[in-house]
Amino acid sequence: MAWAWAWAGVAAVLAALLLYHLRHLRRLARWLEHPDAGKVPEASGTWDRVFALLHRFERSAAQREEALAEALTRFRRAAQALPDGVVILDPENRIEWCNDNAAFLLRIDPRADAGQPIANLVRAPAFVDYLGADGAESISIAGAQGASIALRLIAYGQGQKLLLCRDVTQAERVETMRRDFVANVSHELRTPLTVLAGFLDTVRELKLDPQRTRDYLGMMREQATRMHRIIEDLLTLSVLESAPPPEAERVRVASLLGRLRSDAEGLSAGRHAISVEGSPGLDLVGSEPELSSAFGNLVSNAIRYTPAGGRVKLGWREGPEGAAFSVEDNGPGIAAEHIPRLTERFYRVDRGRSRETGGTGLGLAIVKHTAMRHQATLEIESQPGAGSRFILSFPASRTLPALATEKHE
Repeated sequence: MAWAWAWAGVAAVLAALLLYHLRHLRRLARWLEHPDAGKVPEASGTWDRVFALLHRFERSAAQREEALAEALTRFRRAAQALPDGVVILDPENRIEWCNDNAAFLLRIDPRADAGQPIANLVRAPAFVDYLGADGAESISIAGAQGASIALRLIAYGQGQKLLLCRDVTQAERVETMRRDFVANVSHELRTPLTVLAGFLDTVRELKLDPQRTRDYLGMMREQATRMHRIIEDLLTLSVLESAPPPEAERVRVASLLGRLRSDAEGLSAGRHAISVEGSPGLDLVGSEPELSSAFGNLVSNAIRYTPAGGRVKLGWREGPEGAAFSVEDNGPGIAAEHIPRLTERFYRVDRGRSRETGGTGLGLAIVKHTAMRHQATLEIESQPGAGSRFILSFPASRTLPALATEKHE
């Protein structure tokens, strides 16, 4: 009987050990089925070491996951800060993620459109072809409101792609203006040079009477003077674009208006009625040569383009918001579609008539740049057949009370 009890005791111990291990195995299985971070089962004995190692592994995995999440957050923040749009595509060209710039340029909803094929959202045929092409550098597609968007696809990783996009509307506009400017300068200088060369050949090869020679030399001088004015205006524009901000010197408006009226009467030679309205109680702060040139360009344009017998009115207005200089005429006026482009270099409503009046096509460009340098704005009001009005408005920060002696002039 002793042996029987002994074996029964051993069996009981083994059964207890078996139940102990089965209990902890069930706890481990339940946790593995639904792992809960930070809640690894606890135990004693042999299983205590097992669960401790598991807890250590779980904590290490959580740290790695947190580090990866932080790295992903840093990457997305960096991508958000980029001036370009960024879209991450999977091997099937489905959207995985995009930054705000890409969402704006391509009209993508970062959340709702995640997982969607990008070709279903950006439907430009050129872009769909570009997705299927290999080795293409970049393309441009039309965006909303006439914008031009440059796109470039870059492969990386296991079949993934980066789609970079950028709004190049302004860059293309500047490049177009640069090409137009070079073409216009070449055209404007070629015409008088052709005339000069023709007259020189005529004077050199033909025997002309003195009067005709003087006439030809006079016309040559006119063309040379025209080229000189164009070059001077180009140099003025170059200085305005590259010079430091204008000096904060007092510009006496009363005396400036007086000089402008005298210049207008001299240029008009009695063909127009010239008047000045407004009594300056403020002076301007800025560069007198620049402001005098800008005001003079507005006055000379009004004289040149207003037919004989017309009127030209110079005005000065003051108020709490600042001061404004205006030039108004009753000339032929300007159609509305031309007004936004009047300050472009060499832009003319009537090219032939501009040459007849002696204009270079650069005067209003000079006025615009001078206004920008003095925090002023240029407004143009005009209607065909009803004349034009050009207004230079200066903020209060660009004005000073006129000197007492000048108020009584």
